[in-house]
Amino acid sequence: MHSASSPADKPDHPKQPRSLWHATSRNRKDRPPLENELDADLAIIGGGFSGLSTALHAAEKGLSVVVLEAEIIAWGASGRNAGFVVPNFAKMDPDNIIAHLGRERGERLIEMAAGSGDLVFDLIRRHRIDCDAQQSGWIQPAHSPAAFEKVKSRAGQWAGRGRPAVILDRQAVGDMTGADDYFGGWMDKSGGVLNPVGYARGLAIAAEAAGARIFEHSPVRAIERAAADGWVLVTSSGNVRAGKVLIATNAYGGHLDPILARTYFPLKVFQIATEPLPKSVRKRLLPGGQCVSDTRRNLVTFRFDAENRLITGGMHVVGPGADERVPRAIHRRLARHLNMRDIPPLAYSWSGIAAVEPDFLPHLVDLGPDLIAGFACNGRGIAMTTAMGRVLADWAAGSDPRDLPIPFAPAAPIPFHGLLKHAPNMLLPWSMLRDRLDERAAS
Repeated sequence: MHSASSPADKPDHPKQPRSLWHATSRNRKDRPPLENELDADLAIIGGGFSGLSTALHAAEKGLSVVVLEAEIIAWGASGRNAGFVVPNFAKMDPDNIIAHLGRERGERLIEMAAGSGDLVFDLIRRHRIDCDAQQSGWIQPAHSPAAFEKVKSRAGQWAGRGRPAVILDRQAVGDMTGADDYFGGWMDKSGGVLNPVGYARGLAIAAEAAGARIFEHSPVRAIERAAADGWVLVTSSGNVRAGKVLIATNAYGGHLDPILARTYFPLKVFQIATEPLPKSVRKRLLPGGQCVSDTRRNLVTFRFDAENRLITGGMHVVGPGADERVPRAIHRRLARHLNMRDIPPLAYSWSGIAAVEPDFLPHLVDLGPDLIAGFACNGRGIAMTTAMGRVLADWAAGSDPRDLPIPFAPAAPIPFHGLLKHAPNMLLPWSMLRDRLDERAAS
């Protein structure tokens, strides 16, 4: 068991409060900045799930790999989420994927996503990663009868592909979650929970054991084409020359390519954790240890960590005082939802920026010969980015990127991006109104 009173890591950034995960994870390893000239088969910018999974899988293939992280491992979105492992897509079901991408490409992407949860927990077991992992399942309750019909179809599509997807009636959802205002739902038993910072640190240790070299506090200033072939990554104190380069910075690397920054929406998400719940109350909520994210447009999510802290998050309209105001609002919302007048006080609050693609699917962006940026978060960060890393290791070892299961294309800037980039947060009041209308129609 770990405790918030344990010796804390150094602050991950002076302008951002540490997440619960940075404060309580146990396997921190200090890594020096790059201070010389290196050659590698593959250079990776970003020490989050995407970059570290790629580094591990590529190093296991015998490639020489260098990872450059501007801050510390899991500093960005990888260390600022809720630790949900969800092996499916945020907005599309399998039938929609096939209609969107075509049968051959769609089925391959579906297969990648379907196995992503198992991949995460297999890596944890194989490399003995200390991250409080539980493959206990992910539950999606339905907030209205119409939403229940949709999730029944969703569960059926995944079950038809051999996945451990089960439909839950109203009673089952209430018994499993402790929330009694849902109309039913479904569960993917291959999902689960973990400490995301502990997981990322474990991936880094495993990648280094396989031969990868990882440097922290090494922001890349420029990516330059090498004289002969390949690329040179320029930092303030050293350079890396590599045959192939992966940008795995999620929403934190827009300075590396101005066009790339206009291909996604930056979404600010807040998370909170309470003080630990008493065991008498804890037994009523999620007794099986699953995680929950429901069908509302403004999602209600919740889970527990290893010390029975109740964790939830959400989006809210950003503005002055948001970092103080929003966590309190999320705390009150969960108390109402779970009928908890005695909900424990807030212990941690934090936020992060995630990159969201217009179609909410993973994408590989072609930025030049052997230079790729990968985006696979879209609300399914841990599972999907880990799976993307295994796929990108195949590209690093010689596979044609056009043959990978993830869509691959040149950068396509979103029209009117300057006006629309904050749309996901700014449209939240409309989403919340629609949720309330759904609930009134169902009552």
